[in-house]
Amino acid sequence: MAKTLTFNELRRIKNSLPEGSIQAIADKLNLEPQTVRNYFGGNDYDEGCTMGVHIEPGPGGGFVTLEDTTILDMALAILNQ
Repeated sequence: MAKTLTFNELRRIKNSLPEGSIQAIADKLNLEPQTVRNYFGGNDYDEGCTMGVHIEPGPGGGFVTLEDTTILDMALAILNQ
């Protein structure tokens, strides 16, 4: 199910993750770590790909619609531990 939040909220979640979390998420989902970083607003597509993230201009850095929340859900679970 799609979820919409601000770009700043998405970056706050990524920046709050403990060191090694991006790699752990990537390993569990069999993805490149850069693909996970791109999900959180990165833009290095030489090493990773996009993951159904759509960014629209607006307050708070714009609005981000995530088509698949699997990575976000895993990140939030790590933060709630």
